[in-house]
Amino acid sequence: MTETHPGAGRGPGDAHFAVFPDRADAAAVARCFARPQTRTLTYASGRPWLVGHWHDEDIVTARVGTDALALVGCCPVDSAELERRIGRLRDLSELDAWARSLPGSFHLVAARDGQLRAQGTASGLRLVFHALVDGVRVAATSADVLADALGAEPDEEQVAVRLLWPVPHPLLEAPLWREVTAVPPQDALIVAADGRSVRHSRWWTPPEPTRSLADGAPLVRDALTGAVDARTRQGGVVSCDLSGGLDSTSITFLAARSPAKVVASTWPGRDPADTDLYWASQAAGCLPQVEHVVWNADDSPLVYDDLLGIDDLLDEPTIGVMDRSRVLHHLPGLARRGSRLHLTGIGGDHVAWCSEAYYHRLLRRRPLFAVRQLRGFRALWQWPLGGMARALADSRPYGTWLADAGRDLRGPLPASVSSGLGWGMAPRLFDWVTPEAERLAGRALRAAAATAVPLHPDRGLHTDLEQIRSCTRIIRQWDRMAARAGVPMASPFFDDRVIEACLAVRPSERVTPWRYKPLLTTAMRGIVPESCLGRTNKAAASMDASNGLREHRGDLLALWEDSRLERLGLVDGEALRRLAQRPATPGLRDAILYSTIAGEVWLRSLSRPARDRARTAP
Repeated sequence: MTETHPGAGRGPGDAHFAVFPDRADAAAVARCFARPQTRTLTYASGRPWLVGHWHDEDIVTARVGTDALALVGCCPVDSAELERRIGRLRDLSELDAWARSLPGSFHLVAARDGQLRAQGTASGLRLVFHALVDGVRVAATSADVLADALGAEPDEEQVAVRLLWPVPHPLLEAPLWREVTAVPPQDALIVAADGRSVRHSRWWTPPEPTRSLADGAPLVRDALTGAVDARTRQGGVVSCDLSGGLDSTSITFLAARSPAKVVASTWPGRDPADTDLYWASQAAGCLPQVEHVVWNADDSPLVYDDLLGIDDLLDEPTIGVMDRSRVLHHLPGLARRGSRLHLTGIGGDHVAWCSEAYYHRLLRRRPLFAVRQLRGFRALWQWPLGGMARALADSRPYGTWLADAGRDLRGPLPASVSSGLGWGMAPRLFDWVTPEAERLAGRALRAAAATAVPLHPDRGLHTDLEQIRSCTRIIRQWDRMAARAGVPMASPFFDDRVIEACLAVRPSERVTPWRYKPLLTTAMRGIVPESCLGRTNKAAASMDASNGLREHRGDLLALWEDSRLERLGLVDGEALRRLAQRPATPGLRDAILYSTIAGEVWLRSLSRPARDRARTAP
């Protein structure tokens, strides 16, 4: 069933592939996707089904007659269970409920009666794209693979859209090539038996937040335990971030209960006021069986490090390039200690906490309770009373809000209160972005606003889902970078089952000005010691960012020499070069350069001669 070419695979955690219908014309197209180091999973007919890169640990498959099923990623099921499932399958839609029951993070691909189904995760960490290639509908886990097969060039309008800060829903989901279509995370791709016709079928809906904290916390604990167990049950050595924050501390304590040997990794910040090391040491002291490695803060890269040397294969611009060196820096040392997988606490901020925007609806449903809470938020975030009143009175539907935002792209950054209590942060363009880029981005915004619907009618849940997806767009790129560096990463908080368990808890109990992450502290009680649950803040790493601007200004200046964005007429290169020489310019601390740097680095990566070699490297 599986054909492996010599040198196939790049190690666990770097699974990516294209999917083909069981047709003779598709087999001819599939040959264009095969490289010396790719692997091929075939149909009963012998024609190619999946072509790409994966490790044996990353895939479980089963075939019954001409029907087939594959899970690619992390999911603790075996081929016998897949055989039972596909043997009872009457229609591909029956996989909806099963997919919603499985722990882990994975792509699901199924074939029955000539039809194909492919889906990623509701979190957006694993995505699916598709395109018509020589008359055959091909699905893939990376958009650039399809673009390469089509010989497509990036769409200038979409590049301009990515200069927005931030890129709002639904624009962030659009691929950078017009010929490639994205499947929304909540949908599955269904390819008809003709190998050409296609539709999207919804398989996931966020839960209604109706559970109390007392009822929901045990389910969060079970879901998070299952997510960590899915990665650690094989034993061996795993490493964990241990920043001392509640998120990474929870993951470390759960991993320490598993059959795996755990190496806890702490990287202290440079800021003397940073308390991460204190809290991490408190946690490590309660885990004598865990090896605790504390890295030298001054040895860790700063933000903006090595932007000129990035040659990773990225299918979209990502602000994750700013922290790439920091994310990868300690992985070789952890590999030398035997780590086969690195667990992070990324995502805890997005699922264990939630948006204050829920209080927009709560104010109308429970006014006395909401007013009391909002007073607390006002004191906590120093929100002005007038700004709060305007944000809470704003009843514009999402499409109208998006259209209005598109008419003020050059305005000052919106006040935090309007972002915190509204549909999110309104996008902005900055002084170095050209009028042509503004025209293109504005046109795309207006077109999207005409039909845009929020991810949920409640602006709080919409904001939570948008923030989850925005973060997973970064993490999916970091995961590939880490696997390439030799130690794949995993972020259990972003498993769909964990997200569902968290979102099901009432927002009035999940986000409050009076307690820090009450859902996570309640869920972890009895697993994480009380002394470690008492932290009520987190490090901001602002010194690492400001020092990075200063120390890497030469690289930033070089980045804008012969700028690809400038060639496209989207930025004023001279303005960016002047800015690089003034790293202390007010406003740069607010990350307003990030989207522009992300676009420039991505365009440079497309033109690197090493790109094709890297795609096929073992």
